[in-house]
Amino acid sequence: MSERIFIHKRFCGPPDSGNGGYVCGLVAQHVGGIAEVRLLKPPPLEKHLDVVISDGDGVLLKDGESIVAQARPAGIDLDVPSPPSFDQALLASKNYVCAEDHFFPTCFVCGPARGENDGLRIFPGKVADWEMVASAWVPDDTLVDETNRVRSEFVWASLDCPGAFAVLGETIKPVVLGSLTAEILKRPTLGQRCIAVGWEISRQGRKRFAGTALVSDSGDILARARAIWIEIG
Repeated sequence: MSERIFIHKRFCGPPDSGNGGYVCGLVAQHVGGIAEVRLLKPPPLEKHLDVVISDGDGVLLKDGESIVAQARPAGIDLDVPSPPSFDQALLASKNYVCAEDHFFPTCFVCGPARGENDGLRIFPGKVADWEMVASAWVPDDTLVDETNRVRSEFVWASLDCPGAFAVLGETIKPVVLGSLTAEILKRPTLGQRCIAVGWEISRQGRKRFAGTALVSDSGDILARARAIWIEIG
């Protein structure tokens, strides 16, 4: 069985490919529940891609004969640390290391060149006295469905870049998403005050392992994820 998706240029990560979390979220919809999505190639923009569901390989996102991503059902073993408050997350964004010098300034999630109602404008910065980064985030009306809840692909996107900045620390060095395993517990609503957090779990060679979560301002975990980031350059 095959379906098609189209990644609009609005949803880029690097300028010529799709944001990893957003694309993983689109593919994960064809898995249902907790899903692990591996990105094998940069997802091309402004192009129809095939979603192929097979018994042996799970869900494949294909560009012609080339496999862009692969997804499968998964479990997630992840304890989310106590998050900062919304106001603390607002302050943390002032510590965003890429506010002036960003390797992908037009990234849909964390790009400072993206305006209101265009990008997510999640700017994760170090939280004082916490071993994590955080950003305040309030979803706008371009991100919700007919029930005023944030679409799942945008929840996945919010779980993407906080992990990158958790593993980067104070060093501005590009990393790309290798895989993302995510669970959505409750989708936030239009205008809801949220906190996106990320923390480093471990590292192995060029691989960086991170946890991320989206939390309400009352402290409820809305979604959580484990990611593998790969250092490039």
